[in-house]
Amino acid sequence: MNLPLEITGLTKVFDTDTGPFVAVQDFNAKIEIGDFVCLLGHSGCGKSTILSILAGLEQATVGGVCIDGKEVNTPGTDRGVVFQAPCLLPWLTAEKNVALAAGQAFPKSSNKERKERARKYLEMLGVGEFCDQTPAELSLGTQQRVSLARALVLEPRFLLLDEPFGMLDSLTRFDLQDTLLQVWEQTRKTVVMVTHDIDEALYLANHILLMTDGPAGRLGKIMRVPFARPRDRAEVLKRPDYYSLRTGVIEFLEDHAQPSANRWTPDAMVAIQ
Repeated sequence: MNLPLEITGLTKVFDTDTGPFVAVQDFNAKIEIGDFVCLLGHSGCGKSTILSILAGLEQATVGGVCIDGKEVNTPGTDRGVVFQAPCLLPWLTAEKNVALAAGQAFPKSSNKERKERARKYLEMLGVGEFCDQTPAELSLGTQQRVSLARALVLEPRFLLLDEPFGMLDSLTRFDLQDTLLQVWEQTRKTVVMVTHDIDEALYLANHILLMTDGPAGRLGKIMRVPFARPRDRAEVLKRPDYYSLRTGVIEFLEDHAQPSANRWTPDAMVAIQ
């Protein structure tokens, strides 16, 4: 089957000490198989909540998520998830962290097969030489490459990424963005990625789902990114329409921001740009 991933009427309400908090309200989207989509919006607009519901880690209060026309509300190996922090098991080597995930996806596989699968994806992510090292011996960027390998070894249909490069320095982040694009070109997984970085979204995505400000964030606009693939960062930055698209995103975020005494200080503008 080649049906899109459908998000229909998704609303999430959290119970808090001060009463109900609406994180996301009536979010609707169809994500085509093989697409690379970025969810972009201000902090607190509900991006990560939506991703958690897609992953089956949270359940929608109203509405939900359908894959192949069937509602899903539990985790599954058809969805590989990578968070902002690597979340590797500290007592296992890189290879064993990835092999453990391979065993979850392929329980009938032998230890040798799991090891081979682990090495395949670690090498694909450019960290095969670190197979025998524990997370404490690895840089944060290398740990995140291992986390991506762990997600990919499941051979999932969907790759769900929650600001996976948000904790990295600029050079490491750029390097991992390029690696992610190379992996996507090879595998053509359906990717849904949460980010607050406009340039990252424009460089990586086919479509950007722009969210209104929270609470009760909604889908405000879908932007198609017209740059041909495979992409080269320098060539993308030379395109005049790159800057018009970037300006369009900034204007949308400004127009849909909730009033706040401190939101649009010069420092805040630098951060969002």
